[in-house]
Amino acid sequence: MKSAHDGTMEKRMNDMATAWDGDRVRTWLDRRMAAARLDQAAADRRGYDARDDYDKAAAEEWVCRALRTHASTDDQAAFAAQVKTLLGQDEYRMTGIHDDHRFERHVRAHLRKIAKMTKANEGFANTLRYQA
Repeated sequence: MKSAHDGTMEKRMNDMATAWDGDRVRTWLDRRMAAARLDQAAADRRGYDARDDYDKAAAEEWVCRALRTHASTDDQAAFAAQVKTLLGQDEYRMTGIHDDHRFERHVRAHLRKIAKMTKANEGFANTLRYQA
């Protein structure tokens, strides 16, 4: 039988595990930018058939760079607001991409993914290159 004290301790442990960590978010953004640059180089070597892969990687790099350069990573609410602001933009510009519409679609997809991660405060610990 659990006592009331055990439940309180468990709740505190869960709160500590889900606390927002700006350093972890910045590390995740840095690692994703590096992975996106590697993915762009690989797609560039594959040529014409890998244009979509290149644009997708370029979109991820753009999103991570835009979020990384903004000083909102230390506060979950400010970070979520920055993601929402970026999602509200009408267009996204970057040189060297193959298809503007495809690039913008990928930017919005990455921003929605990060918005979900931010809301749930999950996924920023996964710094592996290949992610789902």
